[in-house]
Amino acid sequence: MDGRDLVRSVKLVGSVRGLRTVRSSWRRRRADARALPARGAERARVPGAVVGAEPEPGGGVVRFARSELRVRVAVGGAVFLGWDGAEPTPSYALAGAVPEVDPRAELEPDKDGGWQVVSERLTVAVSRHGAVELRTPGGVVLRRESPPRWWEPVTDGGARGRAAGARWVQRSAVPADARFFGLGGRASGPRLRDGVYGLWNTDPGGRFGPGDDPLYLTMPVQFVVSDAGTHLVFHDNTWSGRVTLREGEEGAGSGHDRPGTCEVRMDGGPLRCWVLAGTPARVLQGWAGLTGAPALPPSWALGPQHARWGFGSEREVRRIVAGYRERGLPLSALHLDIDHYDAHRVFTVDHRRFPDLPGLAKELREDGVRLVSIVDPAVRAEPGDAVFDSGAVVGGGGAFVRDARGRMVRGEVWPGECVYPDFTDPRVREWWGGLYEERLAQGFSGVWHDMNEPVSFAAFGDPTLPRSARHCLEGRGGDHREAHNVYGLTMARAGYEGLCRLRPEERPFLFSRSGWAGMQRYGGTWSGDVGTGWPGLRASLALVLGLGLCGVPYSGPDVGGFDGSPSPELYLRWFQLGAYLPLFRTHAAIDAGRREPWEFGPQVLGHARAVLEERERLRPYFVTLAHLARLTGAPYVRPLWWRAPGDRALRECEDAFLLGDCLLVAPVLEPGADRRAVRLPRGHWYDTATGEVHEGPGQVLLDAPLSRVPVLARAGSVLPVRAADGGVELEVWAPVAGRAGGGLVVRDAGDGWERAEVERYTSRLVDGRVLVEREGEGEEVPVDLPVRVRGLQDGGAAG
Repeated sequence: MDGRDLVRSVKLVGSVRGLRTVRSSWRRRRADARALPARGAERARVPGAVVGAEPEPGGGVVRFARSELRVRVAVGGAVFLGWDGAEPTPSYALAGAVPEVDPRAELEPDKDGGWQVVSERLTVAVSRHGAVELRTPGGVVLRRESPPRWWEPVTDGGARGRAAGARWVQRSAVPADARFFGLGGRASGPRLRDGVYGLWNTDPGGRFGPGDDPLYLTMPVQFVVSDAGTHLVFHDNTWSGRVTLREGEEGAGSGHDRPGTCEVRMDGGPLRCWVLAGTPARVLQGWAGLTGAPALPPSWALGPQHARWGFGSEREVRRIVAGYRERGLPLSALHLDIDHYDAHRVFTVDHRRFPDLPGLAKELREDGVRLVSIVDPAVRAEPGDAVFDSGAVVGGGGAFVRDARGRMVRGEVWPGECVYPDFTDPRVREWWGGLYEERLAQGFSGVWHDMNEPVSFAAFGDPTLPRSARHCLEGRGGDHREAHNVYGLTMARAGYEGLCRLRPEERPFLFSRSGWAGMQRYGGTWSGDVGTGWPGLRASLALVLGLGLCGVPYSGPDVGGFDGSPSPELYLRWFQLGAYLPLFRTHAAIDAGRREPWEFGPQVLGHARAVLEERERLRPYFVTLAHLARLTGAPYVRPLWWRAPGDRALRECEDAFLLGDCLLVAPVLEPGADRRAVRLPRGHWYDTATGEVHEGPGQVLLDAPLSRVPVLARAGSVLPVRAADGGVELEVWAPVAGRAGGGLVVRDAGDGWERAEVERYTSRLVDGRVLVEREGEGEEVPVDLPVRVRGLQDGGAAG
């Protein structure tokens, strides 16, 4: 216990919950002291010299004096590297079976006694001492891995043992100009500067800002961009660890470049990784192929949503919805937090405050508003509680996590003393998924998972379960050190699969505060409790961009911040940013100020109405982006360098983003600003508010009055929007003479599982008129949607 923990525990002693939290913290500490062996004498190990190699289909095994490295190239170009006999499976990240190997890739001798595997997109060169170079087909080095080092426990007899608990470190070098992104949700991103980044999903407690790390959803996924190329490295290891990054410097030290460096340290688990290289779009397409296509949200989940911890009653819910309707403000969904539960117990309803929840849900749905329910994993540890009683008999041994002595692990959460389902057990996932039938019966259309890092309130130490707690881990068995980071992921899997079984005709809507690599298969995520303030606004954008580069395209922040009361200006700027993000949801704590747009005065209300209407006008475009994310892995929200990763100026830009291929959004992230500089990628860009044309690459200064943020459209873009009559029309931004444009459209086919049909349109300028055509299978297809041309003073359109 350090000084900060002592102060925290003293503050908690004055309440019953505080006393229980102190007791829970001591219980967790004692459990780990009893069950986890103290780290004693250890011996370092490195691979040693190469002693031989065995070719295999798609690669082979290089053997060293004290280790071995398996290199395997999959169809599609992904490269697997596994030390000490590590195989691709078992893995929580991979979707389905391991990708087939590419038979064209072969292990062959290299210079100086090393070995190499040459594939279509990467050459993997292994030195005679275990260093690994990843090169482009042209021979340019993308990354150089130094020989790894393990620290293994030494037995009483002095022998060394290769155990799952052996710590290891892997150091890498990248080009001096490289920039790091990813690692899950990072408030200080999206570009990850010099520092140490934790790999342990953590509830920061109440609120967070750019300086807080780690947060709720960490992933050992690095997205690295340099002049040499773009690559993604995923260390498939769920144990706790940390990543230390240091950007390089060109011309540092007598004119020589200092490379960028990355050091991955893990407290145990296998040393194995996947590497993908290519353009950013190709890398994320390969990542989705490896870890699973993103879940497709129902179309209503792409509209404006409103949440609050503390609505408190049916009457208040009706008042909020009526406030939106009376003021002509669009609203797609309203979220209920833990205050609608009976004493905060999951899968219950406080019938005193919500006497007819199914009737309320039906009434709101008829008005176009869906209800979404919070679901926490912690179950009140009390005989007589229906969830506790049913979970106690699952599979014969019960559904809940147990300690090393076989007793249920107990923690302190909102309902009081709680137990925790072990979602790494398939039987528990099936049981838990069946419980969502109660949520559907109450009229809810979707769920959001909270507190699933998992959280156990702590007076001191780590606010989660004991690291010695036992888990099933799909039958392999293990403890919380290995299971912690995938707890939220496996809970999301349980919920998603349960909703699919219970309502097979509809796509589930689920998003989760915590997760891990592969989270996108089951839904999205949100920022968590981002602090109210301008730093929190900037962190909101960083989180969405970073998560998108880790393969999670559907996310968004608590618009307005979770705590406190934003100023009218801050609230409006946050609202304007949120309107262009996939998950557009206001949310706040029970003791925070209101977040309804009309609470900030008539001026803010008018500007908020305009941005809500624009979000609804763009709904068909968001539907298209959602389908494309599922089909290609490309996020809705993309960094400015997405199509030009070699543009160094764009790699430095973190305060604007691309929304799909067509739009560039430049939110206002500083107080008092009415103009802002915007960095443009190559091409011609229209200011959508003024019609003014700007040419990139370069930087322009644009007006950003309180009423709007700069949004620019790429010349030649074709995007679907909602027409004045409620239908869909094509909005075409006039192409430049001599250059063609275009866009993709996926029409909304409802909230079921209908297969998406991608329509491809082209645009070009012919004799002063914009010609729009739809591409077909070798033949011309008529354009059956209305076309509206923008950016052209005198002209028309033809289809």
